[in-house]
Amino acid sequence: MTPNPRILPAAALGALLLAVAAPGHAADTVSNAELLKLVRQQAAEIKALKQRIGALEAHEAQAAAAPAAATPLQRQAAENREAVAAAVADARADEQALARARLVDSDGRGAGGGVTTRWGKGHEAGPTFSSDDGFFTFKPDGRLVMDFTGTRGSDYDARNLSGSQVNSVRLGAEGTMGKLGYHFEVDFAGNKTSLKEAYLSYATPVFGLPSKFYLGNFLKDLGTEGSSEGVTTPFMLRNAAATVGEPVNSYFGLGGEWKIFGPDWHYSLSVSGNSPAASTTGSETDSVAYLTRAHWNPLKGGDGFLHVGAWYYYEKIGNGVASINNTPAIALDYNGNLAVSASSIADPTQDRGVGYELGGVYRNFWAMGEYGKRTIDSSSVDAVTRHGSSLAAGWMITGEKPGFSSRGGNWQGVHVSDPLTSGGWGAFELAARVDHYDFTGAPRGGKGISYTLGLNWYFNDWSRLMVNYIRWYTDNKVGSYQGPDWGNSLGVRAQVVF
Repeated sequence: MTPNPRILPAAALGALLLAVAAPGHAADTVSNAELLKLVRQQAAEIKALKQRIGALEAHEAQAAAAPAAATPLQRQAAENREAVAAAVADARADEQALARARLVDSDGRGAGGGVTTRWGKGHEAGPTFSSDDGFFTFKPDGRLVMDFTGTRGSDYDARNLSGSQVNSVRLGAEGTMGKLGYHFEVDFAGNKTSLKEAYLSYATPVFGLPSKFYLGNFLKDLGTEGSSEGVTTPFMLRNAAATVGEPVNSYFGLGGEWKIFGPDWHYSLSVSGNSPAASTTGSETDSVAYLTRAHWNPLKGGDGFLHVGAWYYYEKIGNGVASINNTPAIALDYNGNLAVSASSIADPTQDRGVGYELGGVYRNFWAMGEYGKRTIDSSSVDAVTRHGSSLAAGWMITGEKPGFSSRGGNWQGVHVSDPLTSGGWGAFELAARVDHYDFTGAPRGGKGISYTLGLNWYFNDWSRLMVNYIRWYTDNKVGSYQGPDWGNSLGVRAQVVF
């Protein structure tokens, strides 16, 4: 039986298209060696098709040399040639794209470097680049945080301010080379540039448990909010326990830290001097803080966990610090006039801080209470003690798990079930907090209280819109805003993290 001349080319074309499509379909599931094998098989098929095209062209040339008009068989041959040539062109384009994107040489190095890319790692929008074996990773870091604020109701007109600011713009990168990691970020805020994270890390088991060593400038492990990035905390300001209890060299310090993690606990120990943003010019001694913190989850299950934690530090204050007069903001960052007077302490020599944490997560609810105390010694006046306490609770209205981590005892990102950017509504969180500031341990120290109601709208895992309403009260003994004073502040924050 003579084969139909129309069936043979069509079958060849179908086989070719199937061969072209197969590697593309398998690319997500097969190894690079298998991809290389498939590409080579495809190349052999292309070679065979080229030979067939050559035969068809020779036959057509002979027919063209004859004086007779083209026969139906010749016209069919021409159509077959065009179809097969188009298929070959498509196959070649697919082969080149596949080789550029996924193909690596037998020694692990190729035109694409064997690099894979993952987006949205760690609740951040940027890409993470990784070698095929995972030994090398690289991730660009950044954030943009913008605030719009206003205050009304104060008896002092200078406190009734409205304004907007770029709270933070950060650029940096992080990555790993096996167990060795690195991280650095530069922050542009308050009309100045400062270095935030800038450290090397090394991950290795200790006593059979995961642990990590840090060397450089890092965020200290100071309570639940003091150890959390500002873009992850549920409110626009860190709580009173953290802001009152922080040492002279603040939340960041240049030094070394060790963290170890158990199944339901973690412990950290660090020694750090001034951060690069606050370092002296080399003519004075840094303030050096020795800090330790631990947390434990006595109850932990599928629905949530109970958190118990504590921290302590001792700080030897550098001789370049002539006095301490920190006045933490009580409502919003923008309004510098809205603070509790702490009373200046001259000739400080050392200070000590202690804090306690109790809270937990149950399904889509969370609650946390914290207390921080700081005692400052001086060579010329009596020791002064300051107190800060906070009680907060929140409800993820849309049912997501709260962003508080049972592993590190700090705030992480929220995983949004139905992102706005994918056609959903995002996630909503309602939170409330009460903060107490007590500086009356000093002769002219003030006191204050703030009540904060917050609504957070998470567009996706890496962006959110925050609205905070704060009803505040201060009773200062020194400065321009003395005596009892009540007021109301409203803040709106838009942020994206990558």
